[in-house]
Amino acid sequence: MSVGILVVDCLLGDGHSLKEKRRILLSLIQKLRNQFNLSIAEVEHQDLWQRSKIAVVCVNSEWPALEGIMQKIISLMQSDPRFTLLNSEFQKIY
Repeated sequence: MSVGILVVDCLLGDGHSLKEKRRILLSLIQKLRNQFNLSIAEVEHQDLWQRSKIAVVCVNSEWPALEGIMQKIISLMQSDPRFTLLNSEFQKIY
């Protein structure tokens, strides 16, 4: 069993209020949960309306499969025009 954490720091260019930011993040969170069956939460910058740090935790039986899922998540976020990725960090926990 492998457990991985992906932390993504990003800018949200389309949001003009905390309410819009939450709407955009909720849309992303639901999309990722439905597609990859993982846990995801905003872990920093909750009070800033143009910035967010998101943590994603995923469990898989094989490490290479887990790496592939995390790369797909990064690619999906990079392809979304609402997000500008500033930094991403991926760690194997177990």
